Parts: sequence; structure tokens; C-alpha cells
Amino acid sequence: MPHLTVPGASLYYETDGHASKPALLLLHAGIANLRMWDPQVPALAADHHVIRFDTRGFGQTSTDDVEFSNRADALAVLDHLGVARATLIGCSRGGGIAIDLAVESPDRVAGLIVIGSGPSGFPDTELTEVEDARFDEIDRAFAAQDWHRLARLEAAIWDFGPLRREEDLDPEFVSTAYALNRVNVIHAEESPVSIPLEPPAFDRVVDIEVPTLVTVGEYDMSEVLAAYEYLVTTLPQASGCVFRDTAHLPNVERPADVERVLLGWLAENTL
Repeated sequence: MPHLTVPGASLYYETDGHASKPALLLLHAGIANLRMWDPQVPALAADHHVIRFDTRGFGQTSTDDVEFSNRADALAVLDHLGVARATLIGCSRGGGIAIDLAVESPDRVAGLIVIGSGPSGFPDTELTEVEDARFDEIDRAFAAQDWHRLARLEAAIWDFGPLRREEDLDPEFVSTAYALNRVNVIHAEESPVSIPLEPPAFDRVVDIEVPTLVTVGEYDMSEVLAAYEYLVTTLPQASGCVFRDTAHLPNVERPADVERVLLGWLAENTL
């Protein structure tokens, strides 16, 4: 299994497709790991060099308790593979990293796709009563250091959305959603410190001059829906897409829909 040694960590990564094809860097959500992209990789790899890695605190990556930059880690993976420019595809936290990277290192980014993401520095959005109550549960699990319960609560509110009931959803999706976050429990005691982008991306996304696709699930959290509206109206070359009947992980819950949109947009923009 390939690992890349970087200062203070061993990054687990995978590649698919031929290295001569246009590169895609897939960045996973904070309630998952690189396995979340499994449904899309075969189709994407047919005409692209698909690269993905587990960020620190997730999946099969290991880290010391050091200061680090997710942006630097992403560039280290690209450098290791000899990739000068890539189209970034990020979900949730991964999309935030992608936006930061596009702001900080525009020469390395050919295109940008974000799913359920917001820019760093996005103002706090008032939660609904339901969301507030669910986050109180999460806070109690964290305070009790009940990491398995915490992982389950996080997956439930984000993957299923605050307005949908688990019992109404596809059981296979529910099982996958829990599994994607469960494996991250082994990192609960790790404490690396992420170095934020300064100044944050919120006021700087107007400088992103590459084709951008901004997407979101219609049942996502209220703050994510607000971030979607901001990005799709602020990014200079943005187009938007709302995935129906899904929440924070559309590519896991509605893989065929997301695959169709991604492939169509990549072809349309010659990426």
C-alpha cells in the first residue's frame, strides 16, 4: 500500500488511470476517508489520472502531533507523482481544502469542483433548532470521549441530513455512511494542528480564475446551503448543481447522478 512520508506524517494515497491523462485530485469529507470516492473512480479513471489520499486524522494516514498544512500535504502528493496541475474535486472539508489550495497556489489548479463545501472564514450561520439539538448530542459525546458514539452521531446528522430519518433511507447507504466514518475512530487520540490559510478564502474566492462547479445536496445542513449560495454567486467562473434527495455525501448516496454531472462538466471544460 503506497505511503508518502512528509514532515510528521505518513500519507496513504492511491492512484488510478494513466499518468499521461489529465490529473484529478480527490479530497474526502471530514466524515469519511478516500474510500468515499470508490463509486466514481472507475469512470473518472477512464480518461484521467485519478489521485486521492487520506488527510491527517483519517483513514490509513498516520501523523505525529505537529503543526501541518493540508494544502502542503496535497501539494506533496502531487509533487511526488510528478503532477504540475490538477483539477481538484473536494467534498465538505475536502472542498474547503481545495478552495484554500486554489487561492494559495493557483498555478497548480486547472479546475475546481466542490460538493457541500464552504470557504475558510465563512461567517457563522445560525443553526435551526433541530441542528442545534443534534450538535448538543455531538458535544456531549465528545466531552465523554465516547469516540464510537461521536462517529455515529456525526455521520447521522451530516450524511442523512437534519430533516430525514435513517429508517426512510436505503439501508446500504446507511451502512456505508457509518462505515466511512467509523474507521477514523483510531485517530481520536491524535492531535496534529492544522495551519489555516491567512487571510482565509472567504474574501479571496473572487480571485479563483479557473472553471468551477459548485454542488450541494438539497437536504444538507443550513450552513452548507448558505455557503453554496455564496460560492455559486461569487466565484467568477462558477456553475451550480443541487443534487436532489440527498444530503452531505451525494456521491455515496446518489453515485450515478454525481458521476454523470462530474463527467459532463469535465468534458464541457476540457479538463
